[in-house]
Amino acid sequence: MSVNGSINIYCGSKVIPGNNTCEDKGISVTASLVSMTAGICSNSLALFILVKSYKRIRVKTRASFLLSASSLMVTDLLGHMITGSLVLYVYSSHKKWETFDPHHILCNLFGAFMVFFGLSPLFLGSVMAVERCIGVTKPIFHSTAISSHHMKRLVGLSWLLAALVALLPVLLKKPYEVQDPQSWCFYHMGEPKDWLDELLPVLFSVLGLKALLVSIVCNTLTSCALLQSRLHRKHQTRGPSYHIEMICQLLAIMLVSCICWGPLLIHLIILSTTDREPGSPNLLLVVRIATWNQILDPWVYILLRKAVLRKVFMLSYSSWGPKSHNLHQWQTNVLLSSGKTNQSGAGPDHCSFNKLPLTDTMIKSIT
Repeated sequence: MSVNGSINIYCGSKVIPGNNTCEDKGISVTASLVSMTAGICSNSLALFILVKSYKRIRVKTRASFLLSASSLMVTDLLGHMITGSLVLYVYSSHKKWETFDPHHILCNLFGAFMVFFGLSPLFLGSVMAVERCIGVTKPIFHSTAISSHHMKRLVGLSWLLAALVALLPVLLKKPYEVQDPQSWCFYHMGEPKDWLDELLPVLFSVLGLKALLVSIVCNTLTSCALLQSRLHRKHQTRGPSYHIEMICQLLAIMLVSCICWGPLLIHLIILSTTDREPGSPNLLLVVRIATWNQILDPWVYILLRKAVLRKVFMLSYSSWGPKSHNLHQWQTNVLLSSGKTNQSGAGPDHCSFNKLPLTDTMIKSIT
């Protein structure tokens, strides 16, 4: 205890008055560990489902979509593993950057990974939206001009563009800087020294917002085309069925990306075009919101699948109680009509079917 009566707590390698810093450090480490674990588990499960579906699928258009979706899950998975490991390493080193990173190499890598794994999911989401828009509105052109080989090239170009933007600060000799609370690195967000300090964050935000805008426009056009198709066609084939499943997934991805990334991208533009406050607490908050995009993305593919939605529908339908009797009556009527059809179109042996009582076993076998 100090002379003035305050309590000194040993936190890391420093003696700091009070215990708020230690509590904040414990909360931050726990939050980072939980986020990293949830992201790795979610993306691993979604990637397993997508790879299994990709091997089983025989529809060319859906195979292209699953390929790009698998690339998105791989990107999110690597993003959580790499950036999460770096955050834990920084906390384990008591955030002494001058000790474990004297040449500023780790901070540049950290910042580059933050930018790369931030832009890549947005670029891949826009690529998937464009691919689905062409597949629905121009199916003949899509079947002849876009294949899995072309999708691999588009995915590679998306990664290349994100990597180029991430390396720009290092190439222009504007290295990334440590951000409060000294646990991560990003663009220079203090008072700008020249026009490059303003350009780089704005470039990151503009590219991200343009990717979101492309996704919104393409998904809107695709949804309108599918809705118009369903209104003009009474009998649906198998194609529109999986088209609708994929557009539902894309709409969910777009909604999650807008909610998670919108605040960060807009906040960076505001900070870059106005007087910056050094150590803005809102920056860390919007970054943490953005990290939830990589956690929520895989659950779109885990939950928004026909098999899962069908089970949810059947469970909710069976829980209605009194209406289950109507379902049983409908099944009985269908079986009766089937018997009458066989009686009119078959021989004498089939005529006696309609006279037989309908047992529960027969009904269950039909349904």
